[in-house]
Amino acid sequence: MARATIIGSGPNGLAAGVALSRAGYQVRVLEAAQTVGGGVRTLESTLPGFRHDVCSAVHPAALASPFFRALGLAERIDWIHPEISYAHPLDDGRAGVAWRDIDRTAHGLGVDGAAWAKRLGPLARHIDGLEDFTGNAMLRVPRDPLTAARYAARMLDQSAPFARHAFRTEEAAALMAGVVAHANTRLPSLVGAAAGLLLASHAHAGGWMYPRGGAQRIADALVADIEEHGGAVETGAHVTDLRALDWGDPARGDLLLLNSSPRLALTHPDIPARYARALTSYRYGPGAAKVDFALDGPVPWANADVAQAPTVHLGGTRDEVWASENAVARGRVSDRPYVLAVQPSVFDPTRAPAGHAVFWAYIHVPAGSDLDPTALITAQVERFAPGFRDRILAHHAVPASSREAINPAELGGDISGGVLSIAQLVRRPTLSPAPWRTPMRGVYLASSATPPGPGVNGMAGWHAARTALADAGLPHALTDLFG
Repeated sequence: MARATIIGSGPNGLAAGVALSRAGYQVRVLEAAQTVGGGVRTLESTLPGFRHDVCSAVHPAALASPFFRALGLAERIDWIHPEISYAHPLDDGRAGVAWRDIDRTAHGLGVDGAAWAKRLGPLARHIDGLEDFTGNAMLRVPRDPLTAARYAARMLDQSAPFARHAFRTEEAAALMAGVVAHANTRLPSLVGAAAGLLLASHAHAGGWMYPRGGAQRIADALVADIEEHGGAVETGAHVTDLRALDWGDPARGDLLLLNSSPRLALTHPDIPARYARALTSYRYGPGAAKVDFALDGPVPWANADVAQAPTVHLGGTRDEVWASENAVARGRVSDRPYVLAVQPSVFDPTRAPAGHAVFWAYIHVPAGSDLDPTALITAQVERFAPGFRDRILAHHAVPASSREAINPAELGGDISGGVLSIAQLVRRPTLSPAPWRTPMRGVYLASSATPPGPGVNGMAGWHAARTALADAGLPHALTDLFG
């Protein structure tokens, strides 16, 4: 039986493991940490009984993923589907609210309601076409060219110089700026618009859901499927040099898949110089500095709707959000930074002891920054939720400089697998219609440094496995593996 060795047990590595174990390979997944999951781990990082997600917490694209659909992940996990996908509070108790129901969202945005619905409604209604276009390598003809064209037009509309004139109210402008700022790049920009519009479209399609019990449930479901088909996952196995790894013989059909930084491939003894130069030139972006809070009750938001939103974007007005992200792009951190926050306890009482809550928040910082973000995040939450400080029982901060020790793929604290730019959407990490394939026989890239980029959808891992199966002359459609 041919072997498949996978480095990294994040969702992409585990998705590749599921596909290859079902295809008949003897799968072994090697994970550097002591627990599986990579970016979808859940740990008691503050106090006993308070379960915090290590990285990803809410998963807008998970159930729209063709791979996760084929696997039946919706039925394997108890998913929470909030009525509100995300919210963006402003001063004086106001807020922009992205309800799963786009008509309700439009109604709440007043004079900007029609503009919001016009921009996002067609994308949300054709989310499968949008997912096909954004979930693959860019060097291909989209299956739904009309949706791809609409998406491109909306990207232009939300980038310079047009973005400033897209909405008239502070609520709508901030609501869009907050979701666009997920891209961790200079704003307004084409790539920021691309990321934000995709997330906002999912908000009004299936909504921003998350697993009851924590993101770890995703990893556990994927590991269970691998083990059911004869594979295994080994923790505490940190691979830093491929020359020292026994992964088999590619001449016999053995495979090696890297759900890691592509730079690990530089340690392969047979890497061609041209490919090595391409991987070396692949750029990583700013980092994330995160804090987990254990609270003695829910966050006391000034706006009642924000209290019912598992995902909250903080940072004030659109101009404040843009200024914060542009400061990071220039190598510094704003005194009032954009904060991406998640409050899973709103609908998941399993995450904390009765009457208590967990709260997760991060800011963007320059790569490798050792800034402790606790004070900045606390001040921004307090701004929109007076009394938040009094609810804090304990906290645990992870500066960007520490993230690589938790997950070796996060170089400099970059949780996106590489800087998001138009060039690196096309060349991720190399210019190729199949960037998951390397020139080294039997070696494939399976991380978010390959298309479709960041996000918990398993698609980079599936594309890598599919490419490997095709190269081996084996059946490689989802229906071949899942029926």
